[in-house]
Amino acid sequence: MPTVIEIEQALYDLAPRECAQDWDNVGLLVGRPRNEVRKALVSLDITDEVIAEAVQWKADLIVSHHPVIFHGQKSVTDRDPVGRRVLELAEKGIAAICMHTNLDCAEGGVNDVLAQALGIRIPEHFTGEGVGRCGWLAAPMALPEFVRFVSKTLDCNGVRYAGAGKPVHRVAVGGGACGEFEDAAIRAGCDTFVTSDLSYHQFVDAKAKGINLIDAGHFPTEDLVCETVISFLARRFPNLQIQKSASHQEAIQYYVEGE
Repeated sequence: MPTVIEIEQALYDLAPRECAQDWDNVGLLVGRPRNEVRKALVSLDITDEVIAEAVQWKADLIVSHHPVIFHGQKSVTDRDPVGRRVLELAEKGIAAICMHTNLDCAEGGVNDVLAQALGIRIPEHFTGEGVGRCGWLAAPMALPEFVRFVSKTLDCNGVRYAGAGKPVHRVAVGGGACGEFEDAAIRAGCDTFVTSDLSYHQFVDAKAKGINLIDAGHFPTEDLVCETVISFLARRFPNLQIQKSASHQEAIQYYVEGE
């Protein structure tokens, strides 16, 4: 059976470590590198529910997109959610490998998967950081029609959007919180930008800036990559049991008056 470190190194073939942003925290974050792995659970995040699922399934490893240790954690105690999760993983002997911004930028990673799902042909880079993809749809679509398509394709609980009075044809995508790249999408000639965590003022200014904005949610725009990770690991380690977390779902719920 593969070891934790062998799986980490394989994942760097999919998402090279040097592609991660300087501020990021990727790779093996919890666990013993030389431990063998028989079962690996793949999830977008490592939540309490995901850890409980891993314990029940007797997983040796969780591979996630978002780092379980991220914002300058200075201690590991059960006084805060991150500390509790790290302790639980360590006490149960479950390793954690996290591939974050390196998987965002990787060829075939988060943004390529998102672009493919939304029908963007021959996606190309549009930011200097390598985050995001853009390209043309096969044919123009009316914005409301495209919003419905995005919502259905990504299985969104809800979609926020603002129109610029133009059809959707050249589209930029940024999995997760990529609102900072709105201007880059405009410079790339895009009429529409699909991402998440956009601000109120971005929606207010969308028409003036001439771009349709679609906030499809952080979880829906990134969760697709879990299947890519599973397929990659299955090819590299045929004897490894791998499955996607069934407990981790979209955290944000929407209430709409009249429903």
